Amino acid sequence: MTGIGWIGTLIIGALAGWIAETIMKSNTGLLFSIVLGILGAVVLNAALFAVFGTTLGGWIRQLIVAAAGACLLIVAVRSIGRKA
Repeated sequence: MTGIGWIGTLIIGALAGWIAETIMKSNTGLLFSIVLGILGAVVLNAALFAVFGTTLGGWIRQLIVAAAGACLLIVAVRSIGRKA
């Protein structure tokens, strides 16, 4: 997440993790939600950069990207968990 800083990253990560947790109806803790939101943002921003050569800027756009990425990570964890 470029241009947001550490505090902004934590805030967006927490909000995105909570949004993804609510959308996907998963029950994770606060710390895991923050990590999930930050990792979701990193994964989806990397994918956006690979495909389009740029990422979305700004707080709201990064929140959307982070929440979508966190939802994708929840789906991935659920699919891996069922196969094991």
